[in-house]
Amino acid sequence: MIDDDDLPILVAESARVQVAKGRAFIEEGAPAHEFYVLTEGRVKLFNLLPDGRRQIAGFADCGDFLGLAAVDHYAFSAEAICDVTLCRFSHSGIERLTQRFPHLEHRLRDEASRELTIMQRRLVLLGRKTARERLATFLIEQSLPPCCTASDLLEKEEKPIKIKLLMSRTDIADYLGMTIETVSRTLGVFKKEKLITVQGVTAVTLLAPQRLRAIAEGNG
Repeated sequence: MIDDDDLPILVAESARVQVAKGRAFIEEGAPAHEFYVLTEGRVKLFNLLPDGRRQIAGFADCGDFLGLAAVDHYAFSAEAICDVTLCRFSHSGIERLTQRFPHLEHRLRDEASRELTIMQRRLVLLGRKTARERLATFLIEQSLPPCCTASDLLEKEEKPIKIKLLMSRTDIADYLGMTIETVSRTLGVFKKEKLITVQGVTAVTLLAPQRLRAIAEGNG
């Protein structure tokens, strides 16, 4: 993540943007003149298939950079899952900044790598994981702070973790390469095994994060 000392430098070159739920602010294939930092809300990243359907490629949280890794054109579209706030930067403005503050170039390269990681997570999930392992992995990922991985739970006590799944079940199923029915059925199994509780549509409590992590790693 960008250090607090560097934030004022970046903010001076940015414009604050608010995007309403369901609106897209990055279009796949469009010229990549700008990039964004998500400061409030959640965003889904997707690609359009030849038949017009959407393929969910990932989800972005507060602090994530979007479009920073783009060279000439955006490789994905981005749409607000809820009302979101972003800081918008021009690539040309950042080039001027890195000339004045050379240390920022390395930090921004790190952030570009993190952006690519968001897009690559789905490839890992769709490897040899079962539906049960995929959903457990997804729930654990949603509970972790930025820059953390499931292995960071190793030293933590088995305490419940509350999360909000703002994305639709359809988007979750698409991201995980599962049907909506399989997602719902697997959530039901996790509830019966007392691994999670579900309140309403979005509120989920991970009752046993360590056990879920074990399932995600193929040990459950």
